Amino acid sequence: MQKDASQFHKKTRSARKPLARPPENRPAQLNFPQDLPITARKDAIIKAIQTSRVVIISGETGSGKTTQIPKCCLAAGCGNRGMIGCTQPRRIAAINVAKRMAFEFKESLGHSVGYKIRFDDKTPAGACIKVMTDGILLAETQQDPLLKRYDTIIVDEAHERSLNIDFTLGILRRLIKKRKHLKLIITSATIDTRKFSEAFDNAPIIEVSGRMFPVEMIYRPILEDTGEKQNPEDQGYVEAAADAAHSLLTRTRSGDMLIFMPTEQDIGETMELLRGRQHPGVTILPLFARLSAGEQAKVFSRAPGRKIIVSTNVAETSLTIPGIRYVIDTGLARIPSYSPRTRTTSLPVRPISQSSANQRMGRCGRVENGICIRLYDEDDFNGRPFFTAPEILRSNLAEVILRMISLKLGDVQGFPFIDPPAPKSIRDGFDTLVELGAVKVSDKPKKSFELTDVGQIMSRIPVDPKLSRILIAAKDNHCLAEALVIATALSISDVRQRPADKAAAADQKHARFKDPSSDFITLLNIWDAYQAEEKKSRSRTRLRQFCMDHFLSFKRIREWLDIHSQIRRQLKEHGFSNFSPFTFLPGTDHLKSKAKDIGGPLYIALHKPFGRIPVPHCP
Repeated sequence: MQKDASQFHKKTRSARKPLARPPENRPAQLNFPQDLPITARKDAIIKAIQTSRVVIISGETGSGKTTQIPKCCLAAGCGNRGMIGCTQPRRIAAINVAKRMAFEFKESLGHSVGYKIRFDDKTPAGACIKVMTDGILLAETQQDPLLKRYDTIIVDEAHERSLNIDFTLGILRRLIKKRKHLKLIITSATIDTRKFSEAFDNAPIIEVSGRMFPVEMIYRPILEDTGEKQNPEDQGYVEAAADAAHSLLTRTRSGDMLIFMPTEQDIGETMELLRGRQHPGVTILPLFARLSAGEQAKVFSRAPGRKIIVSTNVAETSLTIPGIRYVIDTGLARIPSYSPRTRTTSLPVRPISQSSANQRMGRCGRVENGICIRLYDEDDFNGRPFFTAPEILRSNLAEVILRMISLKLGDVQGFPFIDPPAPKSIRDGFDTLVELGAVKVSDKPKKSFELTDVGQIMSRIPVDPKLSRILIAAKDNHCLAEALVIATALSISDVRQRPADKAAAADQKHARFKDPSSDFITLLNIWDAYQAEEKKSRSRTRLRQFCMDHFLSFKRIREWLDIHSQIRRQLKEHGFSNFSPFTFLPGTDHLKSKAKDIGGPLYIALHKPFGRIPVPHCP
């Protein structure tokens, strides 16, 4: 009986293996637009694909690489043994790249080209090109470890070096040795080509030029009334960007504009300021990864008059917006980083690298001479690192290991990362996960780790493992809303400010929020006070004044609000639904006024999940 069951499971597993069959739907013709720089290099690219199993293509912004390289693959004879898979780092990019290719093939989306993102698969059975997020390709390796559906895989925007991209590249480094007919193309606008080439046995490198018109660079640092450079904590970049846009609109008559902002909240505030200027014939639109398909379509459609697109770094490389002549760059983005001191991952707004700044500049100058305004000075630019550090080198290894175990990618020490993490960091990561109860040692003959039930839930919540463990416990203690406020506060720098020359005044103002027994309750008090002020004043200027009066960082509080909104949304997507304020048990209504006091119901509930997690203290 046991043998029969074993044979049944074996048959079932083999039946689930995807079959690689030649795609039936292929474009009727391949046309390469003559106005794209990559067209001049297409013959060299096609030949390289035919003669090499791995090709590295470094194409500047606007070169046309994302939409034309899949065509080069078809012209080189790819797509006969299986599909051509093309990964993108963001859902918005995957959808729009697929739509653009279908348009150039003069066919409807879903014939020879389709896309797949989470919860939405528009890839027909016979398609020869499939555009997807890198997360989708990783998920497919669970059921199809050899990725037999594909005979060619294109990893686009590899320079972003997210964890998903590094996992994908590691898997493909193994896979290229197992599948002799698999072709791999790695593309990016800015990339350390030598490092990637060496990782894939000195694969050939092809470079493609990008921008076709000159761009005038204007450095316009944000200044105080005194003429000194403004402290970044003051978050004056929103007003500075609106002023720069106003200046361009009043002295030019044509051309669309792209403004880069670090967060969605900044986008909304910038749009509000711009609309308040009431420029006639100007349409102001947002662009960020979470935007609905209908709102995205407005960004790419032609409209009468001029357009101003206010975007996060999603428009840096993943998307090309037609008609952009002017770029305003704040030089900032939200860049996750891990702090060994607190052993938590934070999500601060930080200066971008030189390569990212150049990517942003490259968004203009494609249709005619362009202008790029940088809201920082040239010395600041020259002092920035050339590349953004790979996410794995600025991540909590506990989070990386959790993801790897969940994806069944094997031993982290043996995984072929492009930039492998230090062994000590790996050991610390495992220690953290064991301490949190997320992993346990399996009973198999060879020592390995597997996820516990709690670890399974944690792996699905895309936040620092310590915070996800806190939020799971908070949900069980019916204080998720309050714990989320505190957990997100731990992911940023302390919102309290204590200037050396005004220390006594700052202490006096902070006393309004301070709880003598709990820093957690203190953070809740600050949150509640700001929320109350926001409801009362409804004015950005008054809120900034409130922060100044109480020695709070307006910039960091805005970050706090933005991250809270972001993680709350992610939790809802993963089944966390009760965000109501703390509920008192029947018969304890009389304790409401003392809920936060030592021994009060909320005090007890909150301190269970947080345990010994360190809280940032005011300097």
